[in-house]
Amino acid sequence: MVDSSKWRPNASINIIQKRAELYKQIRSFMQDRKIIEVDTPILGNHTVTDPYIQSLGVNSNDKHLYLHTSPEYCMKRLLAAGTGSIYQIAHVFRDDEQGKKHTMEFCMLEWYRINFDYHQLMDELIELMNFIGLDTPSKMTYAETFEQTLKIDPHIVNQEQLKKLASQYGWQTDSEDQHELLDFLFSAVVVKDKNLPQTLIIYDYPECMAALATLKKNNPVVSERFELFINGMEIANGFNELIDPKEQMQRFEFDLDVRKEKGMHIPPIDYNFLAALESGLPGSAGIAVGLDRLLMILTGKDDINEINTFTTFNN
Repeated sequence: MVDSSKWRPNASINIIQKRAELYKQIRSFMQDRKIIEVDTPILGNHTVTDPYIQSLGVNSNDKHLYLHTSPEYCMKRLLAAGTGSIYQIAHVFRDDEQGKKHTMEFCMLEWYRINFDYHQLMDELIELMNFIGLDTPSKMTYAETFEQTLKIDPHIVNQEQLKKLASQYGWQTDSEDQHELLDFLFSAVVVKDKNLPQTLIIYDYPECMAALATLKKNNPVVSERFELFINGMEIANGFNELIDPKEQMQRFEFDLDVRKEKGMHIPPIDYNFLAALESGLPGSAGIAVGLDRLLMILTGKDDINEINTFTTFNN
């Protein structure tokens, strides 16, 4: 017999209305700043090479396609075509763990500001937070958070020290991957430290975590990237955009080498994106904001499944 209750949405009517109001506020905020709303495909021939982000694939007529993990590549192609500053509210997909803070499908706000640097974009993020009724966050560098919680400098610490620390906090590993080791300590220890401000922008990440961000000219072990955390939960990720196609290609190739070493799926390189960089991507800063998690903060919910109308478990 069919369970007669399973048809009902997870989210209450109040939550559904709150999401609609949040989207209305975001669109008003962007319109006031003349940032254009755009729409790009969810399904495509390429995906990110980043070994720390896992894509969901779709097979169709003997062709392997990908559900996008972010609208980033297509949006940057629009920037290169001359759109000016743009934003998008999009459903994105990642083959990650499922839980109270993670779902395979979630909603993302992504926006790009021409002629902004990442500090200006941090300030605009704060303006958006205030506009929707959230407090102004504190700011700390990535190094400052590690120095305060673990008494180490993450930019110069070696793998043996990191492995020893990881072991102290419950992870026995032989990994030599600097990114993996730092990320474990950051997630397991740093962002859980109640002595840090609970609404916090952390910036200037290590070079191994640069993703598509630029590196500091006077200190190339540091990337010009930032993230917003509220109550230990990552809400947003932004950075100065890399516009050098040669360096971008080198990063793609490095990512694929890491994937090969780890025995992971090797996606094709997106040469359309590289061609857009070759044509001239304007200097810009971009940011992605997890709207489901933001809605959790706004409504005081601690389970992302209460924020979404339906999930993969009742859809």
